[in-house]
Amino acid sequence: MVVLLGSSVQRLAGIGFALVAAPVLVLLLGPGDGVTLANLASGVISAIGLAGAWRQVRPGAMLPLIAAAACTVPAGSWVAAQVPEAELLLVIGGLVSAAVLLVIRGVRVAALRGVGGALAAGATSGFMNSAAGVGGPAVSLYAVNTGWTAREFVPNAQLYGVVVNSLSLTAKGVPHLAAPAWATAAAAIAGGTALGHALADRVPEHRARRVVLGLALAGGLATLAKGLTGLLR
Repeated sequence: MVVLLGSSVQRLAGIGFALVAAPVLVLLLGPGDGVTLANLASGVISAIGLAGAWRQVRPGAMLPLIAAAACTVPAGSWVAAQVPEAELLLVIGGLVSAAVLLVIRGVRVAALRGVGGALAAGATSGFMNSAAGVGGPAVSLYAVNTGWTAREFVPNAQLYGVVVNSLSLTAKGVPHLAAPAWATAAAAIAGGTALGHALADRVPEHRARRVVLGLALAGGLATLAKGLTGLLR
């Protein structure tokens, strides 16, 4: 259900699968398989979106973001492998919650402009994507501070999602799921994408984004609470 929902909102708003799905998948499957399944599904959904919008991609603008992310993905993978589960849940919940709040506020930072801003956003995003399954907010903040429109942002974000999620999976491997779980996830991605496409002309983008961010904040706080509970035990 969470993959279906995440796929739908990704198709509606252009972002949101990982924000909505990653915290819940972490709660259901644990930090390891939860994050890697979020990486895999997010990469597939980005590839589906990119197939119809690749002509609008700006490779030159995306190169610094992708190069910086490639440098920090291994660090995020190492943190995910070394940190105990309770502490990792705290890290994931905290990163997701903070990222959502920053996106909601539409934070404007001069340092997030130009090539330097692209490198900072890409490095942050690569680490967060590999460690927590959520790399989109840093790139979204870069786009806001650079003045990209939603139409410009979405196809470039899809390219970024394909590349960075592929790098994360290369570093960590694929999730360890049984065959029925794989089939269910694939069906949920297909069904969610179709549902989002059907609703795209009926639901305003700004409302879809509010739903995405509200669900993401709830999931981040729930993950944070579970990590804190585990730490206290």
